[in-house]
Parts: sequence; structure tokens; C-alpha cells
Amino acid sequence: MKTLFYPLVFFSALILLSGSPKDLSDNSLEGVWELVNRYTYDDNKVTDTLQNTDGYRQIKMYQNNKVMWTRFVPKDSVEWFGYGSYSTTKDKLVERLEYGSASMMRIIDTMRVFSFKLEKSNNYFSQITVDSDGNALFSENYKRIKQ
Repeated sequence: MKTLFYPLVFFSALILLSGSPKDLSDNSLEGVWELVNRYTYDDNKVTDTLQNTDGYRQIKMYQNNKVMWTRFVPKDSVEWFGYGSYSTTKDKLVERLEYGSASMMRIIDTMRVFSFKLEKSNNYFSQITVDSDGNALFSENYKRIKQ
């Protein structure tokens, strides 16, 4: 009896905890994203594309209004990661960082809220830094690697 009961409880718990499938029709940022490249802009036009160097990885995870990101640069011993909350509208992403690595805390101590113009689709998004007049300066461009 126990051999049937415990697996049944386990699988029932898995089903209940997994919840319903996420509806990504609203282009939600929920999930795991990897930085593909960065753009620089002049006159709101992309003027340069910066590809990731060998071994460079930057990952962002969005879940339940929380954000966590990490960056690995093979040739750099400085650690980069951060954690906080986020919110989005159709065309805006705001991240409010609470804590991070020592290098990130120096930035968080002076600026905790990071606001970006947001361009998104189901599997890609760009967070674009703009100047005070709304002109694009540079962007980080991500692809979804896990929902």
C-alpha cells in the first residue's frame, strides 16, 4: 500500500505545484534570458553591434515580479550579479535592485532604479537606455532560453 501511496502523493504534489501553463501571449518577461549582443545608437539608429566575447555570459531571470541577473567574464575576476524587483508596461522596463555583488553594490548605493525603453516579443527583448530627451543610447538584447 505504501509503495503506491507515496508515488501518488509525489505526482499529485508535482501537478499542483506546477500550476497552469503560462500564457505568454502578452510577451511576458517571465523566464530565463541570455544576452545575445549590445547595440549603440546615434540619432535613434543602430550604429554598432557589440557581440559577446568568447566565454562571456550574462543571464537574467524574471519570476513573480523579481529579477536576478549574473554576468561571467572569463578574463575578469570581478563578480557581477544583482537581485531585486521589476515591473513592465508595453514599452517600459523598470528594475529596482536590492542587493548584488560588491562591484554592483557600489552602483546600487548611488542608483537603485534602472529604467529602460522595452521592445519585446515572445522570445526576444531589448532593454534600451535613453537620454533625457528619449533618444536611444545603447541597448542590451536578450533571447529567451527558458520559460
